[in-house]
Amino acid sequence: MSVVICAYTEARWSDLCAAVGSVLTQRPAALELLLVIDHCAPLLERACATFTGVKVLANSDRQGLSGARNVGLRAASGDVVAFLDDDARAEPGWLAALVGGYRDDAVQGVGGTVTPHWVTGRPRWFPAEFDWVVGCSHSGMPSEPGPVRNFVGANMSLRRSTLLELGGFSGELGRVGADVAGCEETELCIRAGSIRPGASLRYLPGARVTHTVPADRATVRYFLRRCVGEGRSKATVARLAGATQGLSSERSYLTATVPAGVLAGLRGPLHGQFDGPLRALAITVGVLATVYGFARARLAQLAGAAQLAGARRGGRGGRS
Repeated sequence: MSVVICAYTEARWSDLCAAVGSVLTQRPAALELLLVIDHCAPLLERACATFTGVKVLANSDRQGLSGARNVGLRAASGDVVAFLDDDARAEPGWLAALVGGYRDDAVQGVGGTVTPHWVTGRPRWFPAEFDWVVGCSHSGMPSEPGPVRNFVGANMSLRRSTLLELGGFSGELGRVGADVAGCEETELCIRAGSIRPGASLRYLPGARVTHTVPADRATVRYFLRRCVGEGRSKATVARLAGATQGLSSERSYLTATVPAGVLAGLRGPLHGQFDGPLRALAITVGVLATVYGFARARLAQLAGAAQLAGARRGGRGGRS
């Protein structure tokens, strides 16, 4: 198994060192650790001078997380490529758990749990149903091993042959710098899960990583920006993968996880949880912000398609 970590800023140097160290201490060890630096010359120089036993690469592809991950997978030599965020730490046994998920040849990818580490503590209003906002597993994720549509990007692995056959991550998705967009792993997982009949992705809760959540991501402002950004990204996923597959998990999330979270929040004061209504409100606002981002992006897509169709019709008319 090869492990790929992508990094873009020196501001998270201490987190990056912890991420690298957590991989190097895995037993059994990874075949290799590839650290891809995304268009940041000072960080590239510092990483090359600091880390030993690590292949440090510059992102020669398009700037952003998708391009950096694609550089890593092309340079990897393992049968499986695992991806860990630069601000996440793999728990002991992480790699061993992932490897165990590939006993079935039909399994194209294996992912696990991402637990938040709130640097300044979880805000009282922040609902567990929206932990995806900070790149972690939300409360609606399975509690037992089983098939899933997609993984959380901070803790996932896929067969290298599958990644190469699919052409890697889409350049239309993924974060660039501190941008709040995402969903590149969702779109890729959808393609991987349908690459051939019987193909599947397996979620193993026991394969665990801890994801750092800094103070600036524990704010209402970031919460809303991230929800709107997720909505925009989901619109792109729906366009690329089709609405049926692209929004399948979101439908179950909206019809099961969200109502249960709102109800639990409203009932909170009955059980001494007086912050419950705040969390219920946050869930409601988060859903509305996400839907707004999706609708706005979808309308822009339709307008662009109509404009392109009009230009094509005009071109044909001019030639006649």
